[in-house]
Amino acid sequence: MTVALMWEARAVEGRGAELLAWARELELPLTPVRRESFRGPQDRVLVITWWDAAYDAELPELPEPDGELITRPVHRWRFESLGTD
Repeated sequence: MTVALMWEARAVEGRGAELLAWARELELPLTPVRRESFRGPQDRVLVITWWDAAYDAELPELPEPDGELITRPVHRWRFESLGTD
């Protein structure tokens, strides 16, 4: 089974590039099958990691950045892949 973990944060205005660099530099204790970073409006950063694991497996997640870098707590979601159409 493939599980995708989504991590999304909103940087303080004008600090989106800094938040993106912070997220991209973080190393997880295990290596996911795939890891992809995205940026969006309002200085948002999204990181998705894909894992070959059970849906409820304990998997490493990106932590919360320094509170001075973000405007609110990080949002996290977990999804089970259903394959490609």
